[in-house]
Amino acid sequence: MNKEQELKRKKSPVSIKNKKASFEYFFVETYTAGIVLTGTEIKSIRLGKASLVDTFCYINNHEVWVKGMNISPYFYGSFSNHEARRDRKLLLNKREIYKLEDATKQPGYTIVPTLVFIDEHGRAKVDIALCRGKKEYDKRQTLKEKEDRREMDRVMKHY
Repeated sequence: MNKEQELKRKKSPVSIKNKKASFEYFFVETYTAGIVLTGTEIKSIRLGKASLVDTFCYINNHEVWVKGMNISPYFYGSFSNHEARRDRKLLLNKREIYKLEDATKQPGYTIVPTLVFIDEHGRAKVDIALCRGKKEYDKRQTLKEKEDRREMDRVMKHY
């Protein structure tokens, strides 16, 4: 991801992150995918009423699906409101899907959504990452690095 793409994500009015993913996994590759939404789901996302806790992606029939993503029902919706937790299709190129499919056949690799944001055209996008699981000692190392960064920031703030 280059600087321009990072700026677009930071300027996005909605940024729903999966904070636990970076603690649990090493990110090998990241992709940006569109998401197929129905009914009032986009309105709920624009209000920030979505969650990526305990979500993962799987590939079925050369299509990538996200499972466990929670998009709360729209408050002003009628009887035709959407279901909160359903499988949603992700939109990727064939080349990217085949690459992900080959990678996930190897043991220890999985696909995890890391961020949901609204792009400059008003469409919902999902950043997904091909991940490899961390061991317990890797997680301890990550916590130590995070604590060290926090301590350095605290010291720099006083000077």
